[in-house]
Amino acid sequence: MVAALITRETEVLICQRTADQPMPLKWEFPGGKIEPQEEEVAALRRELQEELGISATIGEKVAAFEHHYKKGGAVRLHFYRVREYEGEIQNRIFAQVRWVPLHSLPSFDFLEADRDLVRQLALGELLAE
Repeated sequence: MVAALITRETEVLICQRTADQPMPLKWEFPGGKIEPQEEEVAALRRELQEELGISATIGEKVAAFEHHYKKGGAVRLHFYRVREYEGEIQNRIFAQVRWVPLHSLPSFDFLEADRDLVRQLALGELLAE
């Protein structure tokens, strides 16, 4: 899985899953699955085009970790910074898309797999200018 930390000044873009998706109404960062034979950066660029209608310049990898779910299964997550993109952000698949200050991230009900990253972002441990 790949996800984008799309930033502007001290804010980051977060997205809320719809009520009919798995883990309904949880917040997450935009992104998705890596297709077979696809590079991480190419997958993220494709996902951002599909989900938000933007052509993103994918920056540095900020974090990568594996999350193990309590009911079994695991997912490997790769988070990349996005500072620049072309086009206007469009909400194509989410219940909501919102710009929020980094320090307020813990007040949102994020996917379990994102919570450690959310805490680090809120504490200013990642995304140094």
